[in-house]
Amino acid sequence: MHTVWKGSISFGLVNIPVKLHAATENKDIKLRQLHKECHTPISYKKVCEGCNQEVKDEDIVKAYEYAKNKFVVLDQEELENLRKENEDKAVEIIDFVKLTEIDPIYFERTYFLSPDTTGGKAYSLLRQTLEQSGKIGVAKIIIRSKEQLAIVRVYQNALVMETIHYPDEVRSVGDVPNVPSEQNIVPKELETALMLVDQLTTEFNPEKYTDDYRNALMELIEEKKATNTISTSDKRPVPDNVTDLMTALQASLEKTKKPTTRKKRATKTKKNA
Repeated sequence: MHTVWKGSISFGLVNIPVKLHAATENKDIKLRQLHKECHTPISYKKVCEGCNQEVKDEDIVKAYEYAKNKFVVLDQEELENLRKENEDKAVEIIDFVKLTEIDPIYFERTYFLSPDTTGGKAYSLLRQTLEQSGKIGVAKIIIRSKEQLAIVRVYQNALVMETIHYPDEVRSVGDVPNVPSEQNIVPKELETALMLVDQLTTEFNPEKYTDDYRNALMELIEEKKATNTISTSDKRPVPDNVTDLMTALQASLEKTKKPTTRKKRATKTKKNA
């Protein structure tokens, strides 16, 4: 399993060397975009709007737009130093809280935590402590140049870290349009709705839920492959004939150039002798 981050987690004076691994993966079926006429894949280029020229990665700098078309350019070395100042620190668990106190809207992404070479015992200590206390740890970590708020909890037999949003990253529910105010619900309607909920109530089993759209799309793709309803394109950009012709003409001119001045002088000297 690929290591996303390597460092340590601490609570009190206990330090646990750990590795971070992505716990989930995106299984969306990726579809390429092709040119409708010849089925050649479409490519995207980074183009400067001012110069109308393609820009290489080494010619790109990062900046913050604080007003329309007004930027503060940030040097890559400055960003790197700022990141290292925080990233080198251990992830410290700053609080212990109950999981039920955190609304799911705050959760972002889940990572598995594995102990590094010497961290097995301390890892087990934190795992057992969280299990018996019924609490989770709240910590901070820097991943990919962004400081993240995170929680550490037990999942089955492993520790997991879940990044969570900061409060100012969660939009206000007051900004949601057309949310109805309290209305008088007919008791019979509520009673029927509660009865329906009761009939559909069961234990959560994630294995029973499948991505029907993804499965249907894969079936369609396999069906087209089986019936040879496929398209191939080996086309590459064709050189411009004008440019190619000019190159050939230029090369021909080089071959048919008259003798250099030096050769002419050498001939005259020979005649004078």
